[in-house]
This record gives sequence, structure tokens and C-alpha cells, in this order.
Amino acid sequence: MEFGLFNLMSYRNHPDGVPGVVADMKVMVGLAEDVGLDAAWFAEHHFTNYSVSVSPLMMAAHMAGATKRIRLGTAVIVLPLYQPMRVAQEIALVDQLSGGRLILGVGTGYQPFEFDRYGVDVTTRADTFLKYWDLLEEGLTTGAMTTSAAALGLPEAPMLLRPVQAPLPPLYVTGGDPRIIERLGPLGATPFITAGWRGSKALIEMAGQTRAAWTAAGFPATGLGVQQYIHVTDDRDEALIAADCARFVGRMATGLRAKEIGHAGPMIDVPALPGEPPLDTFRDNVIIGSAQYVAERIVAEQAAMRPTHYNMFFQFGDMPLSMAARSLERFGAEVLPLLRHETRPRAAATV
Repeated sequence: MEFGLFNLMSYRNHPDGVPGVVADMKVMVGLAEDVGLDAAWFAEHHFTNYSVSVSPLMMAAHMAGATKRIRLGTAVIVLPLYQPMRVAQEIALVDQLSGGRLILGVGTGYQPFEFDRYGVDVTTRADTFLKYWDLLEEGLTTGAMTTSAAALGLPEAPMLLRPVQAPLPPLYVTGGDPRIIERLGPLGATPFITAGWRGSKALIEMAGQTRAAWTAAGFPATGLGVQQYIHVTDDRDEALIAADCARFVGRMATGLRAKEIGHAGPMIDVPALPGEPPLDTFRDNVIIGSAQYVAERIVAEQAAMRPTHYNMFFQFGDMPLSMAARSLERFGAEVLPLLRHETRPRAAATV
């Protein structure tokens, strides 16, 4: 199982403003490489403080020059919001710039607030994704968009740039539309899921549903990417601060699924969730605790879901960098050895 760092890059009240969020990301990705994580992933969202990462490809290209080993993933390219011929070339360019370290995560997106402002119909996002994917795949794998371009009434578009990783970089996909599974399944795509603040129980249920959907489409999913909140601490007060950060992200993510949201400029309203549980529930749902506890919980999730990639939020909800960095350092020093090497944690944790 590989381990990744997920960079959502939310802005809440960072003392250095949005530039501070960007600067923190650079520190966290460098630290992720230093402690031995396999990948750093970058979100894509627009127009709100939910995320300042508006272009995961641009983020990956920048961090390619600041890192040497760690792979760089898009989580995910919201394909219906792009001009597909352009993004196909940019994917190839980033794989070239990174020396073949790009991981290509793609999806349909889900936030009406974003789609409306790009003039794209969110209700037909799966159809748009499939049309655009045809262009991407043909261009990246053959060096020209010919048949796929003709289907859209466009002239042939040759591509000088090709990805280092042939025929495609490792491919991850979000969403459960059966047509997308059928389209990307033959390419060896890995489904990518997250349950957010709902944590382990919900994530395990999603994993079962995802595997069932891929199996029903004729592609038993041997690979599976999952995302989870992680914070390593022995301090109870710090654990609740981390839980509050997870709650903040959860409130925003839930609100952004609605057609209309309250906002003052890019700062969105974050009312309590419907039937919101107490803060302790957020702490207990996700993985917050001592190094031993974190290792036990991950081992339990691994046994239940059999993921091939375990992607982790470390600096979530605009958490202070000192907290997030200390947690990631402890994860590398104390948790990874338990997960990867000779010492196996006790099987006491349940999920």
C-alpha cells in the first residue's frame, strides 16, 4: 500500500492570508518527500475558500521543480470545466517536467457553484466528461486527436508533447457513473474515494459499494485509492483542535453540494451540518490520536478495504502549520515503521 499527502489548501483564518496557505503547502510537500511518502496530491476547486488550488496540474508542475522523488497527483482534474485539447497537452507537459512522476486523477466534479460560474451544466457532467475523455485518451496515447475531434466537429489536432509514462500516467478516477467505469476500466484506472469527516465506517461502506460497482461493470477493482484525515498527537486539546478543522472542511464540502450557498465574496458560509454531532464524534470518526492508535486504525482500515493507495489529509481546515508538520513528522518517524516494516501494531483498534 502506497501513502500520499492530500493538499486541499482551504483558507480559514491563516495569519499570513492566502499566500500563507500556498507557502504551507510547499513545506508540507517537501516534508512528505523527506519522511518517505509516495505521492503528493493536489485538489481542484474554484471561486471559494474551500480551496485555493485552482489548478492541480499547475501545482504539480511547480512542485516538480521543488522535489526529486515523490510522485505528483491531480486529485482531481474536473474534466468538464476544461478545454480538452488544451488540458491533454498540459498533462503531457507536466509528466515531462516531472520526469514521469505525474499521477493522473480525473473526475466529473460536483459543485454547482463552480459549474454555474463556468457556464457548464452540472447535471450533464458525466456526459461531458466522456466526450472530453475521448480526446484526452486519443491524444495522449496516439499523438493526435483525430476520431475524437471529428466526433465534435473539430479538425485533427496533432500533439508534439507526449507523456513520459506510456501509454498513460497511472490513472485514478472519482465518481461512480457506470459509463465512466466501463470507459476507464479497460485502461487500468483505480477508483478513488473519500468519506470526509464521516470517517472509517462510512469509508469502508463506500469501498464495498465501489468494488461492487466496478465488478458489476466487468472490472473487478483490485486497486483502490482512499482518503482519510490523519493527525498524530498525544494531547487531548490538540486532538479537538484537529477535529474542529475536520468539521470546518466537512461543513464547507456539504454546503457546496447545494445549488445555492451563502457567501461574502469568496468566503462561504459554514453553518452547522444538519443533525451535526458533537465535536468528539468528528475526532472519533477520523483518525486522530497517538502514533500507536493511528497505526492500529490504519491497519484495521487496510484489512477491511484492501486499498492500494492511502491518501491522507494532514493540514486540513487551515490547521496551523506547526501542528500539521509535527503530525506528519511523527507519522513518518513513528507510524510508517509500524506499517511498512517488522513491527506490527496490536490489532486492538476497531473501525
